[in-house]
Amino acid sequence: MIGRLRGIVAEIGEEEALIDVGGVGYVVRCGSRTLGRLPALGDETVVHVEHQWSEAQGPRLYGFSTREERSVFVLLQAIQGVGPKAAMAVLDVLPPAELAGAVARGDQALVARANGVGPKLAQRIVLELKGKPLGDGAVASLHATAAAHEPARPSASGEAVAALMGLGIAEPVGRRAVEHAALKMGEEADVSALVKAALQEIGR
Repeated sequence: MIGRLRGIVAEIGEEEALIDVGGVGYVVRCGSRTLGRLPALGDETVVHVEHQWSEAQGPRLYGFSTREERSVFVLLQAIQGVGPKAAMAVLDVLPPAELAGAVARGDQALVARANGVGPKLAQRIVLELKGKPLGDGAVASLHATAAAHEPARPSASGEAVAALMGLGIAEPVGRRAVEHAALKMGEEADVSALVKAALQEIGR
């Protein structure tokens, strides 16, 4: 899994940024607060990443300015009805310290200011976060529990193909290039190495 990226800010969009790490561009979905903190194009940055996978969407990277924000993003999604979009919206309105204050006060209206979060969901968020520390330690056990129940993650080759498709490369072309790269590099090659080698195979 990808947990952090250090690289050059190549592009900044409305909901995502492109981070160039050693010649490989990673599309990272970010909230407006995180996007606003990124340095200028061409400058180096560090983005804390939550790497998620779904059958419908494949791999997705969600980026944050701090590890604490990433941890709260995961914690929020343990609440029924809160997906990545809603969790990102909550953190856009309330960074971890302010969210902790709103939860302690039972301020549901403040949480409901987040885009797409109605009063009922805001109430559930406040009730379920009550008494929980909103930091890194709060989600250590959550990751362990989720890992025991989630389906097996795709292979490094599968993730590399998905990454190439994200760069606009057709799936058959990307798959062939990754297969050739994997034959040369062996089973221990990680996703980043496979992507770089595959890009060389393709001629990019």
